[in-house]
Amino acid sequence: MSIGDPAGLARLLAAFNAHDLDAIMSFFSDDCVLETPRGEDPWGTRFTGPSAVREGLAQRFHGLPDVHYGEDEHWLCDRRGVSRWLLTGTTPEGERVRVRGCDLFDLDDDGLIRRKDSYWKIVDR
Repeated sequence: MSIGDPAGLARLLAAFNAHDLDAIMSFFSDDCVLETPRGEDPWGTRFTGPSAVREGLAQRFHGLPDVHYGEDEHWLCDRRGVSRWLLTGTTPEGERVRVRGCDLFDLDDDGLIRRKDSYWKIVDR
């Protein structure tokens, strides 16, 4: 499914809030890359290709089974997009998470996500 306009990014976020991996993956290109906030490398953890990206996204739902993205804003400029949101959720151990973050998107010529690069604020506890 093409992003096309900021409403497309809102539809993507709705698929994330529904925890619907099939719907989420319909927004990604065949040569997609996901870069998550955490990892041993400066870019976090990188997942390359649809199968790996799907697994990386599934890890988010496993680590925060009730994850929700709210207070969101979305914008596009040419083949780049940004979504800013407030992530809330609870880990399987019962720890509440509440953090502001954003996703930077690179889109292909068809408006599919070629790269999703996610950032979270660092919250001191």
